[in-house]
Amino acid sequence: MKATQSRQSPAEWEESAPLLPQTVRDLPAGRHQFHKERLMAHIQQDTQRDASTTTAAPTLPKPQGFRLLRPAFAIPAMALAAAGAVFAGTMLIDSGVHSGGLATGPAAIIPVGATTTKGLPQLIDQVSLAAAEETHPTVKPGQYVYVESQGSGTFVKTDGDESSLASYALHRRQIWRSADGTKGWLIDAAVNDSSEGETLSLPDEQGNTPEAGLNHPSYDSLTRLTTDPDKLLKLIYKETATQGNTPDQEAFTTIGDLLGESYPPAKLYSALFKAAAKIPGVVVVNDAKDALGRSGVAVGRLDETSGARDEWIFDKKTHVFLGERTVQVKPVSQDGVAIKPGTVRGISAITKRAIVDGMKQTPEQKG
Repeated sequence: MKATQSRQSPAEWEESAPLLPQTVRDLPAGRHQFHKERLMAHIQQDTQRDASTTTAAPTLPKPQGFRLLRPAFAIPAMALAAAGAVFAGTMLIDSGVHSGGLATGPAAIIPVGATTTKGLPQLIDQVSLAAAEETHPTVKPGQYVYVESQGSGTFVKTDGDESSLASYALHRRQIWRSADGTKGWLIDAAVNDSSEGETLSLPDEQGNTPEAGLNHPSYDSLTRLTTDPDKLLKLIYKETATQGNTPDQEAFTTIGDLLGESYPPAKLYSALFKAAAKIPGVVVVNDAKDALGRSGVAVGRLDETSGARDEWIFDKKTHVFLGERTVQVKPVSQDGVAIKPGTVRGISAITKRAIVDGMKQTPEQKG
């Protein structure tokens, strides 16, 4: 069932009642948090690809499936190098990805859609104004940020010697994060076979507890970020300088992550949009739909390396965040499979965002 489109915002959240049972602004994985099994599978795939000959086709960023935030565990330097652009933060085509028993079908193909820079400043102003009007309740010690979404992703499916594109069935994803980012839980059938999900809590198996930052934000770390758009963008460029395909694309992706499965304070939320508008190549996509089929207008950017465009989708009237999608714009190939323009590489829709009092508690269960 589609959620209401009214501007029910975090400003209206009340800590004494279930929060946001309907859709509010903002996700995919964007940036969309990895768990170790998934990341290490990607590293193995990348190592195998590096050892094989490549064609003249453009190199694709490494897969992520649904938008997951960047890993909240430390990774050895060699693993980081092997993972390469796995930290691009977009929802990408996967190869040999864990399916979690989800039904699969053919990859979705949609019109690529025209883009324009006309109206971008006005759209950003409207979205930023809506965000600035919101005052978020503080996440108290012992509480968790809860985000629920619906999503699907495209991957290369191999059956014997034959490979083809396939997509996961649309399904629910639930994630919980403590204020300091050291405790968390993920339920996502595309990631884990168990309906109970898996822990995201720190330290990891190696005893590492990395400091929260732009690549693995916590609520506490977000409250310390500058809300000046120019200073914020400069910080993002600095801290992501060695990541992603290009500095501009990585900056856009990082902002998408921070707008997704995290909980930016209202002033920071507004500043992130204003900072994104300053990134070269950012455009307006006048017609875009989220994973639930809700129509909207998108802020997007084409990754010239992958040939795919990341889009943040907003309601045209209320400017409420609806979800995200990544659409192939330029033809490429992966593992011998042609990926045509219009292929939906990943798509999501936020359905709930709330503050809850316990791990695995939902807004409906909060007393």
